[in-house]
Parts: sequence; structure tokens; C-alpha cells
Amino acid sequence: MANARPGGWNDSIIAQFRANGGQMTSGPFTGRTLLLLTTKGAKTSVERTSPLVYSRDGERFVIVASKGGAPTHPAWYHNLRAHPEVTLEVGKEKFRARASVATAAERRRLYDKHAERMPAFWDYEKKTTRKIPVVVLERI
Repeated sequence: MANARPGGWNDSIIAQFRANGGQMTSGPFTGRTLLLLTTKGAKTSVERTSPLVYSRDGERFVIVASKGGAPTHPAWYHNLRAHPEVTLEVGKEKFRARASVATAAERRRLYDKHAERMPAFWDYEKKTTRKIPVVVLERI
């Protein structure tokens, strides 16, 4: 499986995640709930793995396509829109999931819940004019 940026910063995060059963023991994600999302490239179908913080909504996993408040969506978001069946690694578990963009009715609640646990997401929303997508992942 290729990473979002082969040889990049994500490689060390992915390696630490896998070596420690999904626990982050050092770096900026220490103590955070982190998952690995593997998507197929929208154009290439090449698999890419991205480490992302997540929150839960019942049995569903929730991720936010913030890209740190950048003006464009992250590549993984475009990939899962094109290919909504993804692979998740959560803790020691690896499984298939289906991704969908949260409905307008539930987006605000899910975003707020996510940002309450990770306050940087409030700032990301202020930094951009785009509506940051909230993605719901359900085990299949």
C-alpha cells in the first residue's frame, strides 16, 4: 500500500501506529484517537493511506476533511468520493468501510462534536471559506 506522500511525514506516523497497535506514543498525535484510512486514487486507483484523527458517533467513525483549513479539500476526500469503499485500521483491527458525506442535517452536530474533542478544528473552520466536509465511515 502506498502512503499519501511516499517517503513523507505520514510514513513515520503510519509506522508508529502499526508498531504500537494503533497507539501513538510520540509526536503530535500522542493521546489522540487516530485511524488509518486507505483509499483508492480517484484517477489512478492506486491505494493511499492517510493517518487521520477521528471521533465516534455510535458505531460510526467520523473524520473531517479540514486539511488544516486550507482552501481545497484533501486528496483522500476526492478519493473516497470516487471510491467510497475504503479500508480502516483502528487500533489493532483492520476492516472495510463505506464512506459517505454527512447530510446537511447532521453535519453541524458531527463537526461540533469532533471539534469539542480537538479544538484546532474550530480554527480550521475560521481559516477557510469552504464548507469543510464531514465524512461518516460505516463498517461493511
